[in-house]
Amino acid sequence: MGFCSLHSRPVVQSRPPAWCAGHQHVASKKLRRQVCQAASTGEAPPKSFKGKCFVVKHNIDTDQIIPAEYLTLVPSKKDEYEKLGSYAMIGLPMELYPTRFISEGQTKTEYPVVIAGDNFGCGSSREHAPVCMGAAGARVVVANSYARIFFRNCVATGELYPCETDENLWEGLTTGDEVEVDIEKDVLTQLSTGKTFPLKPLGEAKPVVDAGGIFQYARSQGMIKQAATA
Repeated sequence: MGFCSLHSRPVVQSRPPAWCAGHQHVASKKLRRQVCQAASTGEAPPKSFKGKCFVVKHNIDTDQIIPAEYLTLVPSKKDEYEKLGSYAMIGLPMELYPTRFISEGQTKTEYPVVIAGDNFGCGSSREHAPVCMGAAGARVVVANSYARIFFRNCVATGELYPCETDENLWEGLTTGDEVEVDIEKDVLTQLSTGKTFPLKPLGEAKPVVDAGGIFQYARSQGMIKQAATA
């Protein structure tokens, strides 16, 4: 199936990739349910995402995305999945990011799109990083480059679309700007100006995220048996 060659231009990090094992337990039940409902109704996967963007710079690591103290939360449990989302990006330094990804007293983000510079998701390997962002309500990240394992965990869990661009959007956009990311046309539009920016195609990663993760994709392709239903 070739998933270990999914499109990305990663920055090599110190820990070896290990995304192919142990991620089924963190796959989002909510996403799997949505995929099954969409399949039963013939509904197509989303083509674009519109809303406010949250802008960060380079080298945002997984400790900033979800600090280690919250890794005891089990995403396959609905209440813990929701709680995990409430801690997304909580490790960002306040002095650099006074506007928080999750507002105080809230459990969901108002920013479905995250804009980043180079090496997003670097540091230690943890599937909780894309999972917590997805649980918080983020749908897509647009970055100049990703740490390899973060990109793969986005695809494996089906929580986020990890889009790439050569444009330095983190310089030109501001947190709170309204944008639309079209993952079919591979373009981001700044809605206040109408200016568009090209994105790199997700390639074979896209149908896996569309399906809700690698296990759901494998089931949809007949590679493994469909999960039993009650």
